[in-house]
Amino acid sequence: MLNRIFGLETEYGLLINQDRPEYSPSWLAHRIRDQVFHIERRGVLDLHHRGHDEPPGNGGFLTNAGRIYLDMGHLEYASPECGSLTDLVASDRAGDQLVQSAVQGAGLADHVSLIKNNIDHETDATFGCHENYLVTRRFPFSRRGLSPLVSFLVTRQVFTGAGRVGAAATPDGWVQVGVGQAILHRPGLRDARTRTVLPFQISQRADHIVNDFFEWVQQNRSIINTRDEPLADPNQYRRIHLLCGDSNMAEYATALKMGTTGLVLQLIEDGHEPKGLEIGEPVEALQDISRDQERQWLVTLASGKTISALDIQERFLDAVQQHYKGQDEETDWVLEQWEQVLTDLRGDYAKLVGRVDWASKLWLLETFREAEQVGWDDPMLKSLDLEYHNLHPERGLYYGLLDEGRVPRVTTDKAIELAQEHPPRNTRAFGRGEVVRHLLVCGPGVETQAPSEEHRFLPDYVINWSVLQLRGRPPFLMADPFKTYVQEVRAYVGGNL
Repeated sequence: MLNRIFGLETEYGLLINQDRPEYSPSWLAHRIRDQVFHIERRGVLDLHHRGHDEPPGNGGFLTNAGRIYLDMGHLEYASPECGSLTDLVASDRAGDQLVQSAVQGAGLADHVSLIKNNIDHETDATFGCHENYLVTRRFPFSRRGLSPLVSFLVTRQVFTGAGRVGAAATPDGWVQVGVGQAILHRPGLRDARTRTVLPFQISQRADHIVNDFFEWVQQNRSIINTRDEPLADPNQYRRIHLLCGDSNMAEYATALKMGTTGLVLQLIEDGHEPKGLEIGEPVEALQDISRDQERQWLVTLASGKTISALDIQERFLDAVQQHYKGQDEETDWVLEQWEQVLTDLRGDYAKLVGRVDWASKLWLLETFREAEQVGWDDPMLKSLDLEYHNLHPERGLYYGLLDEGRVPRVTTDKAIELAQEHPPRNTRAFGRGEVVRHLLVCGPGVETQAPSEEHRFLPDYVINWSVLQLRGRPPFLMADPFKTYVQEVRAYVGGNL
């Protein structure tokens, strides 16, 4: 994609078998992290505090220049910076395989399952999928400037949603109490009202988004996160950090989600975004689209006009086609697939099996319901919902579809295997990966003289996204994510690579 850096962060759920109740999710997350860094030696652990909740040893950078770490007790993987969708999908899938391999290597595969989804049916906990896009500082980062992006994000779930059984407790007070009804509990209300509870909805994260804009990512999750943390030269770049989307199992959905969003950001940067698509109540619309059982997906605009999510998506598609068709091979792939998926969404959802996660899951659940003659209240459906996201290749229902040839590939097994060990070679991830590899092979190096008082209590190394330092040497700044820094890094560590 033209002038774009992508990144994905995935928080994994842990499903513990009933035969090992003594295992806690937090203990297992620590065990998996230790397997990755201490046993398999796939990277180096942090030696410094990255924050009040990230002490030394909490996580670290890998040889592929991504990160594995613990966040609020759960396991998380952050991909390296990627300059193409093919690299991004390979790196994302590499993270899945790295953590699953660690589970199996630690002898835990019979006792725990890693689940790449976004909700816990029992506790209403939610696990994030965070998207990162590099834009220039001239990007109009204001409510007015971001309004087109909000409209796009609210409606893109029709092809990016992972789908889920049931609904979570929602900010407006509705709480699920059983199949067929929900009850509203609000302080000061004498009576409770009931309404139909949805058996299935197309997004896992929609129920948990409560604001359109907000700076922090916990308790007040928003459609657009406004924290200004570029992890690059702040005079040139801004990082768009999104947490409203679902984790995708389908490679196709991941590529389309990131590719279409990247192109819409390009529209906004260049001032070519379609006009008149501001949504009146974005959070409400996000949830209404997800829950619409008829899949009409109607949205009320700020102007009072009613329009479908598909119509909004087609307006964005038309604008991108007009301005960017032919700019590069990946753009044209995204445009072709975007148009095809919107066409197919107007017909039978079964056409989307293998490409769109919610459609694949719904088809599997409906097939099970028909074969077993059960209703949506059957507890087995929630189990199947989770199993769709199971990263174990012999248990996950997504992998079953893959084995049956129902899933189109965007990457290859070989590319995923390489991405577990090696970073993309056209971003600064290349340079960072070289440093990690050097530290694994050679250690931080020996200072030629006794450390000065200034350096006496410093860790042997510090690695961050945009800067690194070996003890006794000056900091090495990597402010440009488009630059590999590989030759400079090799010189910095002493030519030992």
